[in-house]
Amino acid sequence: MLQVAFAGTFSATLEPSVRARLTMPCDVVMGDETGIVSRLGDVDVLVTLAFNREMAAAAKNLKLVQVPGAGLDRIDRSALPAGASLDNVYGHEVGIAEYVLGAMLALTRSFCRIDASLRRGVWESQWGVGGSPPAPWPELAGKTLGILGYGRIGQALARRARAFDMDVCAIRRDVRSSAADGLSLLAGPTRSTRSCGGPTIWRSRFRSTTRRAGSSASASSRS
Repeated sequence: MLQVAFAGTFSATLEPSVRARLTMPCDVVMGDETGIVSRLGDVDVLVTLAFNREMAAAAKNLKLVQVPGAGLDRIDRSALPAGASLDNVYGHEVGIAEYVLGAMLALTRSFCRIDASLRRGVWESQWGVGGSPPAPWPELAGKTLGILGYGRIGQALARRARAFDMDVCAIRRDVRSSAADGLSLLAGPTRSTRSCGGPTIWRSRFRSTTRRAGSSASASSRS
């Protein structure tokens, strides 16, 4: 019988919906990321946000590590047993992109400060009576947005940022797997061999997509 384990609080909340969609009988194991290790011996599928060597050593029959999110930053890929697959999920990119865009608007327009002032009875407005008007509000139009990781979330954010007339520069591991999509820059980082005694310096192998008026140009170069 198929054995499915859910490690961690968030993963455990998904158990009812996963079980409802399974078309075969299964045994379910649930626990926190540390306590569940000793119970992974016969597990086929592990739903978890974290995976380490202790889990790998215990899960002798593991066939799939399913991450219930997009990020793999807590997954030790080198610990995956031979023959086991690693999957993540998508479908939440619209919500995240809208949140990021909302945060940029809140920051540039100082929504938090203005809200606090209004609650104190101070109305910061160019049309307010009896007070000096605030400085003109900054705009997102014309500003440059950098996106590190141009996957589903990055692309959803880029589409919305371009609607605000922002210049968008994106970095991803494999430039060939993305269309330029009107970006000002689409680049793939390569680790530099130089070291300055500090953080690693990155060089970019990039494709420029800057367009001139009346023409369309694309160039490839290495810096």
